[in-house]
Order: sequence, then structure tokens, then C-alpha cells
Amino acid sequence: MSEMSSSNAGVAASDVSFAYGERQALKSVSFDVVPGGSFGFLGPNGSGKSTLFKLLSTIVPLQQGSVSMLGHDLARESAAIRRRIGVVFQSAAIDRKLTVFENLRYAGMLLNLSGRELISRIDESMAAANLTDRKGDATGELSGGLRRRVEIAKCLMAKPDLVLLDEASTGLDPAARREMWQVLRAQQGLTILFTTHLMDEAAEADRLMLLDEGQIVAHGRPSELMEEVGGQVLEIETTDAVALREDLLTTLNVDGVLVDQTVRIEGEKVQELVPEVMTRFGDRVRRLQLAHPSLEDVFLHRTGKRFVVTKPDLDVSKGRKKRRRS
Repeated sequence: MSEMSSSNAGVAASDVSFAYGERQALKSVSFDVVPGGSFGFLGPNGSGKSTLFKLLSTIVPLQQGSVSMLGHDLARESAAIRRRIGVVFQSAAIDRKLTVFENLRYAGMLLNLSGRELISRIDESMAAANLTDRKGDATGELSGGLRRRVEIAKCLMAKPDLVLLDEASTGLDPAARREMWQVLRAQQGLTILFTTHLMDEAAEADRLMLLDEGQIVAHGRPSELMEEVGGQVLEIETTDAVALREDLLTTLNVDGVLVDQTVRIEGEKVQELVPEVMTRFGDRVRRLQLAHPSLEDVFLHRTGKRFVVTKPDLDVSKGRKKRRRS
């Protein structure tokens, strides 16, 4: 773990815990983020990733543990950290009635920029986000992907050393998501921390941390994490998974793992089992899937349960969604 006084460390967190009343959202979480790369926090609802985002973005104070960000102590120097980070939330923080230029001008004025410096910073941010030709367009008339790039441009107005994104690509189509990441990765030396529940997005991170119920279940390069599962994964869905697992062990000497109504088999040559499984038990198979390991398989391998993301509950009395703390 990096020393708290180190100015070279991007982020160094040690034994971070956080509770909402009696519910423990984070439990002794420790990690390092090197400068200049992308670091993802992947987890289902209730995993703690959103709480971690709130802590790192200085929205909520640290309760337990220690965090150094850009050489500053999070507990004592949050104001200094805020001056050097940019934050992009899942919910839009732009005025749809204003043009792209007007939104950025307003953001710049909040940063105490004015005159030529303000105009120069707006031009730089629009160019970085590929929005120069949209300068006079009302943001409410833009596509979701373009509006997200306006958010990114706003964030870049402060010339941050580190950017935090909370489910920023949720709701974007794959093309818009790729464009958003192209803009971010083009910023030289920028450190990017992001939360996500999207497997394909998480797989593109330089390093990744999988969270479940406030604890780290896996940590490393996505490709290395998937290699740990090994070989291929064969899933056999059936009406009686317990009986099928016993029969596979008895007849083929194959020991599978039960997950709901599915028997999972991991290994280097599991594809060779497919013909025999279908010949012997085909009438009992509802679905058979053979694939290389994914991050979802990593999560299941480490926790024994599937990666499930649920939609927020709808508060009928108020006609709006309740936000889940995660």
C-alpha cells in the first residue's frame, strides 16, 4: 500500500469501511490506483460501489480507514482534492434549454474563469469532446450520447488530474459508449475511476475490482481474472439440477456445481462433454451453453451466486423511483 504522503500515488485506500446506520455498505476495502489508467468498480445492487464513489468524490465523509488521493488525505484535505478531480454522475447535470457553449460557459464561471481564459477553456473542452460543431445546439435536442459528451466537456473545464464516473454510460447505446470512452482515453495522463454494472464496459478497464455486499471478491486485470476461471464454462439448465449433477458424476465422472436450476462445469476440455451429455441426458436438458469465461463467471466463481442487477423500486405514493444505496 502506498504511503499517505506520496504525491505519485493516484489513489491509495486502506481498510475503508462505511455504514448507513446498522447496514454495513463497505467492509475493510483496500486498493491502489496508479496514475494515468482506468480503474473500474464492478458490482450488483448493494455491492458498495456507489458508496465508494460518494466517498472518493467527497460527497460523504470518510468514516473508517484511510484514503490518499493525488497525494492528499481524503479525511483532512477534501477541499484540495475537489480542486483536482472531475465528477460525472449517472443523472444529467446540464441545462437542456441552454446551448452546449452556454452550459460550458456556466460551468467555467463556477470555476471563477472569465474573459479570454474562459473562452479558451471552453474551446479546448469542446474540441476534446468533439463538440465544436455543436457549439450553438441546445443540449435538449442532442442525442443521449452527445449530451454525455457535454457532461464530459464540463468535467474537463477544470483540467482535472482524476475523473470519477458513476454509471456514466448507463442508457447509452454501444456506439455512444465507445465515443464517450474515446474522449476520456484521449486525455493524456488522466486517471479514470468508474463504477459500472456493465460487463463489457468493465472488461475494458486497465484494472478492475469486483465488489459484493461491501467486500472485494476479485481484483486485477480483467483478462487475468477471466483466465483464473480457466478453459471454458459449460452450463446445463434442467428441471432437476440435483439429479443431473449426481448422474453426471456417476456416469461421466464429472463434478459440476449447482447454481439455481443449472449445473456448471469449468475446465480446459469441457467442450468434449457436449456430445455425451446430449446423447445420455438430452431429453432432460432445457438449455446448454458453452462459452469462454466472462467477468460474470468470475463473480459466480468467487461468490457462488450470479451477478444480478435489479431496477430501482418505484415509489408509487410519490410517483418516482427510490434510489438504492449500493
